[in-house]
Amino acid sequence: MAILEASRIHKSYGSKFNSQEVLKGIDLRVEKGEFVSIMGSSGSGKTTLLNVLSSIDKVNLGSIQIEGHTFTAMKEKQLAEFRKRHLGFIFQDYNLLDTLTVKENILLPLTIQKLPRQEAEKRFAAVTSELGISDLAHKYPSEISGGQKQRTSAARAFIHEPSIIFADEPTGALDSKSAADLLNKLSGMNSSREATIIMVTHDPFAASYCSRVVFIKDGQVFTQLNRGGDSRQAFFNDIIKTQGVLGGVQVEA
Repeated sequence: MAILEASRIHKSYGSKFNSQEVLKGIDLRVEKGEFVSIMGSSGSGKTTLLNVLSSIDKVNLGSIQIEGHTFTAMKEKQLAEFRKRHLGFIFQDYNLLDTLTVKENILLPLTIQKLPRQEAEKRFAAVTSELGISDLAHKYPSEISGGQKQRTSAARAFIHEPSIIFADEPTGALDSKSAADLLNKLSGMNSSREATIIMVTHDPFAASYCSRVVFIKDGQVFTQLNRGGDSRQAFFNDIIKTQGVLGGVQVEA
């Protein structure tokens, strides 16, 4: 069952007489429970695609549906309500509030939804246990590591059980050990919760944790790779080869 359907997406920046077309008629379908990575070289349009799919930016032409809701046709007030209930975000720079504890940061989406305290506590206990940060509840962001901050950010994205979680270079600021730990946790939650995750990354190692990789080139879908029954190492090797065709950065397997 498709949870996201994007049809003929166009996005341009600039004025009428000096316009740069970044997305050029992209079609994309994501099934419920998929873990999808979007890859492409710098300037390919991958971040712009994530931004329009997640409602952060608006398309010029085309439509995007999430769970049957065409949010590209929504007014701003409707869109704000839609985001609160259906979307979760993990950003490269964490976007945590320094004046709030780890627990308070994670509970923010539920506070906005005014979920009963008992249910909020139950969800908090579950998501922090899965991400291995239960013991950090009363610490502040300044007191924890980068990897712990990103797992806190992930917990905040998962806690209100959104339709889709969008992750923008979530391992970009992490060392290799913290990155692998986060990716293992995300992969596990994708499986155990049937959570749908769409991640932009430049890193083939990160992309190898996904079930499918969509490669963007010059504002269009260039090709896609499905992991299927392949091992993560085999999938990583396939990603590297495709990056080579795209003109991406080569990484030794």
